[in-house]
Amino acid sequence: MLTLAWLLAGASAETRENFRWVTHSGDVIASMRTALIDLREAESGQRGFVLTGNETFIATFEQHIADGRRALTRVVGMTTDNPVQNARARELLRLMDERVGGLRTTLKAARSGGFEQARATVANGHGLELMNTISLLATGFLEEERSLRESRIAVAGERLTRLQKLALIGGSLLSLLVVLVSALVIRGIRRPVDVIHDAMVALGRGDHNVRITTIMGSREFGQLADGYNRMADRLEAAIADQGRSEGDLKIANDELLGNRDALQDRGDAIELLGGMAHRMQAARTDDELAQVIRVFVPLVLPGIGGALYAHNNSRNLLLPIAGWGGSAPERDGFAPNQCWALRRGQSHFVSAPGSDIVCAHVADAETVYHCEPLLAGGEVIGTLCLFGTVTAENRFRLAVMAENIASALVNHRLQRDLREQTIRDPLTGLFNRRYMEEALSLEIARARRSGAPLSVVMCDIDHFKRFNDEFGHDAGDSVLQAVATEMQSRFRDGDLVCRFGGEEFTIIAPGTTAEALGARVESVRQAISEISLRQGGRLLGGTSMSFGIATWDNSMNNDGSSLVQLADAALYRAKREGRNRTVIEPHEDA
Repeated sequence: MLTLAWLLAGASAETRENFRWVTHSGDVIASMRTALIDLREAESGQRGFVLTGNETFIATFEQHIADGRRALTRVVGMTTDNPVQNARARELLRLMDERVGGLRTTLKAARSGGFEQARATVANGHGLELMNTISLLATGFLEEERSLRESRIAVAGERLTRLQKLALIGGSLLSLLVVLVSALVIRGIRRPVDVIHDAMVALGRGDHNVRITTIMGSREFGQLADGYNRMADRLEAAIADQGRSEGDLKIANDELLGNRDALQDRGDAIELLGGMAHRMQAARTDDELAQVIRVFVPLVLPGIGGALYAHNNSRNLLLPIAGWGGSAPERDGFAPNQCWALRRGQSHFVSAPGSDIVCAHVADAETVYHCEPLLAGGEVIGTLCLFGTVTAENRFRLAVMAENIASALVNHRLQRDLREQTIRDPLTGLFNRRYMEEALSLEIARARRSGAPLSVVMCDIDHFKRFNDEFGHDAGDSVLQAVATEMQSRFRDGDLVCRFGGEEFTIIAPGTTAEALGARVESVRQAISEISLRQGGRLLGGTSMSFGIATWDNSMNNDGSSLVQLADAALYRAKREGRNRTVIEPHEDA
């Protein structure tokens, strides 16, 4: 068997090597043909362009040149085993580069407008002679390579025939040998197999006392018999242990059922807490966040009321966010040092009256409660005050919920601060011009739907430049801040006071006409004219403002530009008429 395998392997390897060389010759021939075709395509495209001037002919010129040279370079690499063919391939590569150089020179002349010169170059026949030389050399190369391929195919066929004969003769002899050996083996194993089979059948019927004691006649079957006897002994011992194991399994099963219920409860809690976290992260206002808290906390901790408090911006007071379960939070909040959970940075609870110190913010000293600090990034940002006992089973829910609420509070605060930064003027704290334009478009849309009036005030500080010139730009900033504060306090809560730019301001007054707004504006103007402006300990003097008022109607643009222009025109009228006054501009169509 080893000799036959060695002979077959050797013959197979030789045959495979011959076929590899046949495939190699085919690849060489295909690559050479590809190179010639690409070169002719490039030459044809160049001639077409020279004769017609049509750029389409040379669209793939460089691609054909690159593909052809790549194919011929591959031929050079594949013929290193054949010096004669390799020399021909190198000469063809040199001639191809020479021909490509000529094609590019002629193409360059034609692209520069020298079509006559290019046609003359094509017609002189030098390129044709070079192509004929390339074709003749390539033809000789291909004929030689085809001859090599044919001879290799013939040798491979002879070796394949020899391999088939060897396989046929060797296979026949090997089959005869296998039959003889099989007969001997079957004859030698039938009796011990029958013994083992009978023992296994008896064991399968439940007779666990059957053992093999017969001499087996070979070491292997003796080992098999010993293995069976050991298996039967272990099986008998296992059956004896089965009764004891059933009791242990019942105990384990009861424990698993209890754990399953606990895991199910925890899974439900995680799903509920996940829904709560998603909604808190999506909340955009304080009211929305409070609503999520009021809805979901009683679901997470049923039967336990409480309230959520968070630090104010100064971190000197904890203000109420939401209350639930019938618990009313302290409206004015409480100081951080009044809560032991915040002092200690960990949970603080009173499970029974007198069991621990009562927080100062808890009104009734007999109250059973639990305070859980809210931590985010190592910083305490608030607390959960729960009125009732948080059982051990609910500690997991409370911990995850506190973490989610803390994360949501931080995220909500960051979103609110970011929005304030984008819509507020940093110097005056008023809404900026961008917010004014967005709000004006929104108010116009509301006025168009409801038919309610909408007015806009444009105003600026009279002779503002003198503050900058006489006292410096810091004084000018102080004047802007003082005027902004006065206007913010004088206009209604529903009015939007915005800084338009420089010393100019805009007020959007929904639900009022210019005539009704005039009295309010006059009171603001009077109050500003009575301000005594100071910067530090330096007296800057007084100032005044001019105001222009206009009311929107359906004939104006929806973006508010025409309304602002109308109010601006009223402002300039006030300036022209002597400043420190209010002018109501009628609609230009009125």
